[in-house]
Amino acid sequence: MQLPSHISTRLQYQHKTLVDIIDGLSEEQVRRHIIAGKWSIFEQIVHLQTYQHRFIERVKKILEGENPVFARYQAESDPEFLDNCEKTFREIMQDMITTRKEMAAEIMRFQESDFEKKGRHPLFGELTLTQWISFFLLHEGHHLFAILKLTGELKREAQSL
Repeated sequence: MQLPSHISTRLQYQHKTLVDIIDGLSEEQVRRHIIAGKWSIFEQIVHLQTYQHRFIERVKKILEGENPVFARYQAESDPEFLDNCEKTFREIMQDMITTRKEMAAEIMRFQESDFEKKGRHPLFGELTLTQWISFFLLHEGHHLFAILKLTGELKREAQSL
């Protein structure tokens, strides 16, 4: 089975919605903690950017191994996430966009049989590579929606001043 077009299209373009969502926000606004104890827009974006790299590692293990088992990803435990939080917004966005373009292009070249290979998630069980890609995109969509809500809060605040 080839990667379905609804998945391949989202893989190539879903992340670009981020640019539209945060359009007009300054780096200061993006880094501001709007809800106490919750991630800022920037931290949400860093999470997406860093997790892309973890996802690429997982895809490679699925392709190389026999049904590898993965632990749940915890951003706060990932040294790269913590390091990336110290980078500029521009650096993070550039890496996210470049990495995604390369990742999507690579996945689009996979053989049909690759999409049937499996890896095990601790919560969702055994997933084919196609299901892992869907999971990745749903996870990203969840964070894009969270960023949209935080952006709305910032814009409401700015209008009330």
